[in-house]
Amino acid sequence: MEILSIKTYSGPNLWSYKPLVHMIIDIGEYETKPSDAIEGFTDRLLELLPSLQNHKCSVGVPGGFIQRLRTGTWMGHIVEHVAIELQVLAGNEVAFGKCRSTDTDGVYNVVFEFLEEKVGLEAAYISLDLVESVAKGFSFDLKPRLNNLAQMVADRAYGPSTLSIIQEAKSRGIPIIRLNDANLVQLGYGKFQERIQATTTSMTKMIAVDIACDKDLTKKLLADVGIPVPQGVVVDNVDDAIREGEEIGYPLVVKPEDLSQGRGITLNIENREMLVGAINLAQEYTNRVVLEKFLLGKDYRILVVNGKVIAVSERLPAQVVGDGKSTVQELIDTLNEDPRRGVGHEKVLTQVRVDVPTKQLLNSQNMTLESVPAKGLTVLLKATANLSTGGTAVDRTDEIHVDNIEMAIRASKVIGLDIAGIDLITPDITQPTWVVGGGIVEINAAPGFRMHVAPSEGKPRPVAKAVVDMLFPPGKNSRVPIVAITGTNGKTTTARMVAHIMKMSGRKVGLTTTDAIYIDGRVLRRGDMTGPWSARMVLKDPTIDFAVLETARGGMLRSGLGFERCDVGAVLNVSDDHLGQGGIKTLEELAYVKQMIIDVVRKQGYGVFNAEDPLSYGMVDKCDGQRTFFSLNPRALRFVEALEDGALGATFENETLVLREGRGRVIEIVPAVEVPATYGGLSEANIRNALAAILMVYVMGASVEDIRQGLKTFDASYHLTPGRLNMIPVRDFRVLIDYAHNIAAYETMANFVAKLRKTRAIGVIACPGDRQDANLIRMGEIAGPVFDQ
Repeated sequence: MEILSIKTYSGPNLWSYKPLVHMIIDIGEYETKPSDAIEGFTDRLLELLPSLQNHKCSVGVPGGFIQRLRTGTWMGHIVEHVAIELQVLAGNEVAFGKCRSTDTDGVYNVVFEFLEEKVGLEAAYISLDLVESVAKGFSFDLKPRLNNLAQMVADRAYGPSTLSIIQEAKSRGIPIIRLNDANLVQLGYGKFQERIQATTTSMTKMIAVDIACDKDLTKKLLADVGIPVPQGVVVDNVDDAIREGEEIGYPLVVKPEDLSQGRGITLNIENREMLVGAINLAQEYTNRVVLEKFLLGKDYRILVVNGKVIAVSERLPAQVVGDGKSTVQELIDTLNEDPRRGVGHEKVLTQVRVDVPTKQLLNSQNMTLESVPAKGLTVLLKATANLSTGGTAVDRTDEIHVDNIEMAIRASKVIGLDIAGIDLITPDITQPTWVVGGGIVEINAAPGFRMHVAPSEGKPRPVAKAVVDMLFPPGKNSRVPIVAITGTNGKTTTARMVAHIMKMSGRKVGLTTTDAIYIDGRVLRRGDMTGPWSARMVLKDPTIDFAVLETARGGMLRSGLGFERCDVGAVLNVSDDHLGQGGIKTLEELAYVKQMIIDVVRKQGYGVFNAEDPLSYGMVDKCDGQRTFFSLNPRALRFVEALEDGALGATFENETLVLREGRGRVIEIVPAVEVPATYGGLSEANIRNALAAILMVYVMGASVEDIRQGLKTFDASYHLTPGRLNMIPVRDFRVLIDYAHNIAAYETMANFVAKLRKTRAIGVIACPGDRQDANLIRMGEIAGPVFDQ
């Protein structure tokens, strides 16, 4: 078997709204050998992947796919299911897939969902190798390749905190763009975007983070306003530590000055010998060491978001409880078998790693890894209660005393953090700290959310909701309006008209076209910029508040769409062009590709249809939003029927471009003779383009006066629409330049030239070399009668 081509779709595509891997594979000799014709195939496959039993397939019940295997199915279908299951086993929950034959025997389209592109691609290659090995009866060592796939998942996975915020944002319809391979994420589009990186946000102040990272400065600032903190100093050598420690008084705590996750910390230091060991341990991480009074009490984390206490957890250090039979190591192994525990931050709890500090702590309890603790005896494994070292958390949000709430809020404001993790040591969180004792020992920038969204005990708290509420309070947009335009002809000019009108109305427009990307009228990058990469570039730009995206067939076929939903989707027309390319052979198939724009119109959005084009009009039922129509002929049957149904329409009446609101209100926009791009009304193509543009900008809130002035100031010059119906005077001639490149465009051009010519017309013509021969001949036939030479 052979992969003939492989690509990915990162957004909506012909197959699904989901990100997909698309393979075209040649199954070779297996076209005549379905699964039931290969002895032992199904059993060997299940031996490698027994979890395939869960796949329902078209049968619709668990085990359905196995039924298909035993009754006979083709290798492309099997590769699809194996690629899905490999990703699931590696830690990415995916389910969607399809396999469809092509016009060539033995060649299949195989598509399947992915969460991470690199993982999906690797799963594709593994699945092909695995299925062919099973078919040939060869052994296949799956474990190392599956482990590698799982590591790729772990490397690319969002941390629990980031993931919780992303899930909350998605639930509100806020678009997400991942900006790097780590946790830097854009929420929203254009000028409305916000960013997060783990739990730091666009609103997090750098100076506040710097203060929080300086533990000694943090305590000083808190103490200056009367917030209780442990007495302490910063030292950089053992002699100073001994002198300062004895002045403060035992018990003590030692920790590196600027380090997180409990690394290098020693608690409850009771004598000089322990102090020297603690200083040496801390200085393995940083030279400067914080030395402070050890506070007696329980360890609490108070999460403050935007000046409000959102969650409170009691943190317990990693520990095991003896059963009188198992060694400490065996108890740790059992603890790590908890499915909630993973490596690092991949799951809600972290596996306990036995390291030197663990062994030292065991030694202080007269224990080793081989010791058998008595039944019921608690054995501490870590000195601190950090979840990152295997600790657990119990939700105490409903128990915290109001005085402690106010203290935590004040502390976060003193430091200046929008999201702060306040570490409080106190004997009883239900009582005021100033009564029962204790104090704030640390304030954390970018605090983890794991303990709050999935506590070991107690109620999960909606901490991500508080973050998204802060970034996108009621009334704040997260999306810029998106106008997406496709069609065989006219989409570039129409996109430019829309962008020009919206710019005239005061919007900062991001525009993609066949020749460039523009931000507020300035060229950002030249080239064919009608694919998803270009769309995402515009939507990432923090200066735009409106996006106009020319969206071409090629980009949709190659990579899908660069956005999930649009506010306006327009299909201007569908005619013979690019047929025979990309697997598209008929006009109906071409229309199906362009329909993708209509499929993603938001329910609150608008579809724009050409009432004179049967294929454009045929997409009406696929639009979830309101339907609007344009027609050069106001008496066109489909246009009249749409108006009778109350639709909004744009048409050409009495040499004037007008809007009609159903059969009622008529709004005269502008006479065609006053629109330079129509050349005094001679260019029917640009009248149609203007009618479509009028609909798009009107539903997006442009005033009639803005539309009128926009059209009056939009001409077909090379500056505004390069290569689109540009008229240039050269001595006694008028030179017309146009990017006509298909039959419909040639017909339009021939009609326009016939209206323009006075004495003679000379044509210099060309056709794209990848078009069908019949099309090239037809374009010559159209040009022949129009030009004298």
